[in-house]
Amino acid sequence: MTMDNLLDSIGAVETLAWNTVGIFVILAVGVYLGYRTRLVQLRHIPDMFRAITDKATSDAEGRTRSLSAFQTFTITASARVGTGNIAGVAGAIALGGPGAVFWMWLMAIFTSAASFVESTLAQLYKVRRFDTFKGGPAYYIERGLGSRSGGIVFAVIFIFCFALSFTSLQSNTIVDAATGAATELGLEDTTSMVWILAIALAGLTGLVVLAGLRRVAQVTQRVVPLMAMAYILLGLVVVALNIEAIPAVFGMIFGEALNFTSAAGGAFGAMIMAGVQRGMFSNEAGMGSVPNVAATADVSHPVKQGLVQTLGVYLDTLIICSVTAFIILVTFPDQAVRAETNLGGELTQEALTANFGAFGAIALAVIILLLAFTSILGNYSYGEMNVLFISSSEKSRKIYAVALTAVVFLGAIIPVDLAWAIAGVTMVIIAVYNLVVISLLGGTAVRLLKHYEAQKRQGLDPLFLASDMPDLRNIECWGEADMADHRAGPATESRTSAGRQDTRSQG
Repeated sequence: MTMDNLLDSIGAVETLAWNTVGIFVILAVGVYLGYRTRLVQLRHIPDMFRAITDKATSDAEGRTRSLSAFQTFTITASARVGTGNIAGVAGAIALGGPGAVFWMWLMAIFTSAASFVESTLAQLYKVRRFDTFKGGPAYYIERGLGSRSGGIVFAVIFIFCFALSFTSLQSNTIVDAATGAATELGLEDTTSMVWILAIALAGLTGLVVLAGLRRVAQVTQRVVPLMAMAYILLGLVVVALNIEAIPAVFGMIFGEALNFTSAAGGAFGAMIMAGVQRGMFSNEAGMGSVPNVAATADVSHPVKQGLVQTLGVYLDTLIICSVTAFIILVTFPDQAVRAETNLGGELTQEALTANFGAFGAIALAVIILLLAFTSILGNYSYGEMNVLFISSSEKSRKIYAVALTAVVFLGAIIPVDLAWAIAGVTMVIIAVYNLVVISLLGGTAVRLLKHYEAQKRQGLDPLFLASDMPDLRNIECWGEADMADHRAGPATESRTSAGRQDTRSQG
């Protein structure tokens, strides 16, 4: 089979999966969970910012018991903020036009309720491992639905479909951006450069991931905020240089998004599909990826981590993705020009080159290098939780780390179209599986939310104990001893009583 035939075959499967199942499940579950939680993603925005500042407790030696809320936020942000924000948005605009940006925004708001539910469930059903916690969809499938086999099926699919295929896409985009910058500087043959970058990326990845999750957290909490701010600043400069084009850009985004007359020709459906698919690839809400790290946070209430990860969806799509969209649309307002460009990050790179010359291409290459590299680390963290679910041995974790390092190398040298096609197919498989699961367990997340809100109304810092909801089974990490360091002295009894009273009335 030739490469073109392979691409056509994978593309046909991707289109069929999205058109027949994916988009309908995503929309239905997003609306359903938004209704069940009474739009928690909009009502509790101030609490999202407060929850991100929660610190992890420490043991007698002063070592933190697990990761803090901010550390888990940066790890998940490192996986979210990467190729999806740059190459993914560019692809959505090239495929669906400016209207696709509107659908990305709308889907971020809808699906952020799914992000809240999945991360809250991951916290509730987390388990201990050495000096940290582990959890995620495989764990809440086993403990919440009582299906060990269902958890294993999810874990296997996730490892091979998400952790590995998405990782190959990140390394591919790094090489694509670097060779593009080299071309702008006059380098005609980039073949040897591709191989050098592939080896270097694999080597750096191996050094970090073999050391484990804490090393990943140390890297991401330093790099992600700096690179995100650098990219936002770059985008703001482009907007300032083209400020007169901003009204027209908003006109294109909203005008095309709501142009229902284009539906007859199929353009409307293509626009929605591009926005939904690329938007979900970027923010990962409901895909079952983020909960794998959300479970590792040491917090006083499961809902807090649900709120933190909902904020992550907004940061990713409403801010970072919007920066990319405006960089492209103020520079290339003509759809015909945009459609001629490669569907990867090349469109964004050309837009920056048009504004800053060779410096723009180089700056983006550096930003992509760091953001995509931290995305690789974030993807490793996601996969690690699922490997440990199947086998908790350190040997299994290290085998996985080596395999992921090899995928980084392979992803750097395969064609970009193939990388995107594989990612598109695997994304819908994982998303549908997880969305069905969290719909079944959504009632538990709603109970936890009401428990949290009851304590907030009394002016308390919410704290959850497993004894507050004694009917819930298989809860390991929310006992009296576990929460001892999260208590606030005399407020403990009133806090616990409030939770129990609310549970009885709402349960």
